[in-house]
Amino acid sequence: MEHWTAPHQDRDRVSRDDGRSARGVTELVLVRHGESVGNVAASAAQRAGQEVIDLDTRDADTPLSALGAEQATALGGWLADASGASGPDVVWVSPYVRAVQTATIALEVAGLDLPVHQDERLRDRELGILDLLTSTGVDARFPAEAARRRHLGKFFYRPPGGESWADLTLRVRSFLTDLDRWEADHRVLVVAHDAVLMTVRYVCERLTETEVLDLGRRNPVRNAAVTRLVREPSHRPGPPRWELTAFNDDAHLRTQGTPATTHPGDTDAHPH
Repeated sequence: MEHWTAPHQDRDRVSRDDGRSARGVTELVLVRHGESVGNVAASAAQRAGQEVIDLDTRDADTPLSALGAEQATALGGWLADASGASGPDVVWVSPYVRAVQTATIALEVAGLDLPVHQDERLRDRELGILDLLTSTGVDARFPAEAARRRHLGKFFYRPPGGESWADLTLRVRSFLTDLDRWEADHRVLVVAHDAVLMTVRYVCERLTETEVLDLGRRNPVRNAAVTRLVREPSHRPGPPRWELTAFNDDAHLRTQGTPATTHPGDTDAHPH
């Protein structure tokens, strides 16, 4: 899987067959990676009341679990059914192993030979000194940080050495701006992480802090689930408008008899 460097040509405007002018990507197909070994370890540690997650790999190197590979296989069946008029033209993926594996397995199962590009801006949120700690561990080892997070809320809290959701939003905005130039008039499959996909929705749908946090708490992104955003045709200046046509769709998992998993992050999201 190649790591792609942006072309220097300007692709801001591409002429459609129907004569309308397209400005950028026409559809975003957003998929969270399949269940990872890290997801399983984190959930087990949280249930057991442990302070530290038992994981011996870097976050970037953490692979899919056996179930995660099954979920990626089921996603491949969905891609095969969607290929052609409604399927993606190109794939962009987080460089983290679990996302790369999800995309690779799904494309192989679907029999699709699509361009696949990695971009580090799609990586998961950096947790800094809180990496590998459960909420119990954060409370025990960094009580001042736990209090600061409760005060600031999930969106604006930045752990030392890490990122807030607002920081993540900055790199997502940068990625989407470049994607509009590089993939004008294309349907793009993005395989990444739950926080990344939620911030894509935050940007594209112009959600507020409260709206995106409520959405994530009520309906956390499931592993290998599909979300679709379709760009609305417009000749008006300003940010594009997007229509949400699917969110957290895991029907392909049920069709294949593959269990769905969520492994959500901390649900204590709002400032208090």
